[in-house]
Amino acid sequence: MLKEDDEDCRAAKRGNISAVLSAISSVVSGFLGNWICFKASEMLNVPSQSFPAAGSQQRVAPTGQSRNKVALKPGHSLLDWIRLTKSGRDLTGLRGRLIEVTEEELKKHNTRNDCWTCIRGMVYNVSAYMDFHPGGEEELMRAAGIDSTDLFDQVHRWVNYESMLKECLVGRMAVKPSPALRAQTEKTESAHMNGLSVPPPSRQEPLSSPLPAKDHRPRYDWFQTDGTVNIIVYTKRKIPSAGCAVVDLQGDTLRVEMLLGKMSYLLYWRLSSEVQGRVDVQTAHSVGKVQVCLHKSVKDKWTKVGQPLEHHDTFIQCKDRELSYRECVLVSKSDVTHDTQVLCLQLPPGSNMQVPVGRHVYLKTSLQGTDVVKPYTPVDQSLIPPSQSSAEMGSDLNLMIKIYPDGLLTSHLASLPIGSSLSVGGPEGSFSMRILHDVTHLYMLAAGTGFTPMARLIRLALQDLTSIRKAKLMLFNRQERDILWCSQLDELCTKEERFEVEYVLSEPTDSWKGRRGRIDACMLQNFLERPEKARCLVCVCGPTRFTELAVQLVRQLDFSEEEILIFQG
Repeated sequence: MLKEDDEDCRAAKRGNISAVLSAISSVVSGFLGNWICFKASEMLNVPSQSFPAAGSQQRVAPTGQSRNKVALKPGHSLLDWIRLTKSGRDLTGLRGRLIEVTEEELKKHNTRNDCWTCIRGMVYNVSAYMDFHPGGEEELMRAAGIDSTDLFDQVHRWVNYESMLKECLVGRMAVKPSPALRAQTEKTESAHMNGLSVPPPSRQEPLSSPLPAKDHRPRYDWFQTDGTVNIIVYTKRKIPSAGCAVVDLQGDTLRVEMLLGKMSYLLYWRLSSEVQGRVDVQTAHSVGKVQVCLHKSVKDKWTKVGQPLEHHDTFIQCKDRELSYRECVLVSKSDVTHDTQVLCLQLPPGSNMQVPVGRHVYLKTSLQGTDVVKPYTPVDQSLIPPSQSSAEMGSDLNLMIKIYPDGLLTSHLASLPIGSSLSVGGPEGSFSMRILHDVTHLYMLAAGTGFTPMARLIRLALQDLTSIRKAKLMLFNRQERDILWCSQLDELCTKEERFEVEYVLSEPTDSWKGRRGRIDACMLQNFLERPEKARCLVCVCGPTRFTELAVQLVRQLDFSEEEILIFQG
């Protein structure tokens, strides 16, 4: 029975509603699908400016860690790579044969013109990809002749490298799994590439590595009425207004994930009986409680929620959690600037996604037979909080996307008609609310579409963080027409005395009365105030060169590493 002494639980008890606590930890194995093995934007070869560059806003990274790109030769874009893979050219050097590769054999292929690497037990000849790799030859050669799985796991895991490199597949590693792992692997659904089954993974998804103190582990209960089944998750911490729940009801399976800082709590069942296709989610933010309501198709009595599935009732780091995708529908497009749109995606009736601030999602679509995946940071419908937050509702997803005529994915998105489907994965990201604890002065330096993670951060700071005394944004663009949500930022300044914004243009018109130029020390010295006893945080997001220079200048003003946060891709 429910153990919480609150009104809804007592009401359930008075109605003689039975509840069963299910806590089964499955032996974990199987495949970590859709993990990246080459760096995300490098693997996709999306033009650097389209997201908005290598140092983009979709990840939080320690200061000083940014990824470098090199200028690709003409004719070496992602589209050119796709054409090459479909040309019939032998990219493996084996004339279509698939072989088992020993560790000793793999080590032999470690040169520029003969480069093999192993990813998730599969071996690829990536020699032909050298000139298409945005990170350059030196970066790709780090994977030469070795198992590069862990190397690439440190960056991203979401690109479908099986699709990108399927014509480069040499074979699989000759690895003998342990009997216990082999037995467990047989229970999972097999995956195949070019007729080869993927070998057992070298590591399992951890059940508890590392966990916070035991007392902080979330727990759940459930109860039922004649027409509903209700799962209640007690997160044991306050929940921000943006929410933390991601719920997917697909057929007879229910997946409930709580995104709690760097940790993920997952509930996963095959349901006991049939339910209707919609799901309702309610969040009690101050007490950290989330209630998921299912609607029974038949008013019968359930003895349990369902059969626990793999990784049910596990609490692990978000980076170790397998990505989950769902099909969404494009319901509207609205222009923000001459080349930027907000795409509104509607989730399926059985899905509810509350994306925490600082997290991103993945758009996946098939272009010319190849899966292309790209991360985007969601935004709210506006900077001014409405009466009911779209994040709380969780049924829609708004993505601010800059369209590039030569961008493979963005030009495709621009041409998509309303009603089209897009696969959305995640959310994912390492941003933690703890870094904002007791911050009194929040400074944001953003260039171009680096503004997107700042949009929700501004709203969070002014709406949820009582410690904030001042939130200031310095936004860099080329021209006035490039400024994102300019009118909303100006309106927020008039309504909220704690918020200030400064626009800086590098190519202004003669009539522009604001700041001109590019980021420099003098500009920041006046902007980054440090009042006595203030606790400051400086957030930076934009293209790589902007981010590196901004961080360097902030450090010169005696801000510590703990006072600098970089959003990057």
